[in-house]
Amino acid sequence: MKTFKAQGRLHERYACKILLQVGELFSKVPSLVDITLGKDETFTICGDIHGQFYDLMNIFEINGFPSPSKGYLFNGDFVDRGAFSVECALTLFAYKLLYPDNFHLARGNHESSAMNALYGFEKEVNAKYPSWMARLFAMVFNQLPLAHCFNGKVLVLHGGLFSEEGVTLNDIRSIERNREPPEEGLMSDILWSDPQEEMGRSPSGRGAGVRFGPDVTEKFLASNELKYIIRSHEAKSEGYEIGQGGKCLTVFSAPNYRDVMGNKGAFIRFRGKDLMAEFVTFEAVRHPEPIN
Repeated sequence: MKTFKAQGRLHERYACKILLQVGELFSKVPSLVDITLGKDETFTICGDIHGQFYDLMNIFEINGFPSPSKGYLFNGDFVDRGAFSVECALTLFAYKLLYPDNFHLARGNHESSAMNALYGFEKEVNAKYPSWMARLFAMVFNQLPLAHCFNGKVLVLHGGLFSEEGVTLNDIRSIERNREPPEEGLMSDILWSDPQEEMGRSPSGRGAGVRFGPDVTEKFLASNELKYIIRSHEAKSEGYEIGQGGKCLTVFSAPNYRDVMGNKGAFIRFRGKDLMAEFVTFEAVRHPEPIN
């Protein structure tokens, strides 16, 4: 990480080794990962990072670096838009290899070759490594799990809920995820959907997923015996939002998003004893101009 902070490069041999090993590790993980926390355990959930490596390091400085006793879940969108996406992805993948049982990563809508070609990650990889490395990153992205469930009661996923009724946790477990995200269906909804305060469902302005109201959320929670959901996917001025009567929480961890938004970042400290979420907010830190 010191090398990355100084804008040094990890040699392609070692970057390749990280990608191959973490891809193999993720290939053995289900699409829905169940996490059990003891009553005295705490856990940290972070939202979108979007290539803001120096803000990622600031999260660790504030909250503690990952360790066997300091668990993390990063809820998708590690890459694109920010200029240090390669550094973010490799750092997160390396931590997954170090602490496979308590450091978790979920897929976001930007962990996709199509999105990476449009929003900067593919170009960044090609500037820092041989072009074949982009295919290795894509291989890992295709293996990332889609959702995590804490103590069977709190579901964490990148975007949101579903275009259709009656979706169960077992349906999520059964998703074949090793592919580019489809334009519709459960996988697309998980990665792209957003909440709304109006009842029912409405079309998403993103071109994929759906907008889902509090009644949709309540029905999904009740049928799956869940307390609430945590999602990311949207920048918020305070870095988080408590929506739909506390049943749908949003956390976004890229402060001053794209260097222009002026928003705070946030992460969640999550307690095993009561499954309550505590939001911690933080400001952006200065970063150097990228050297490509």
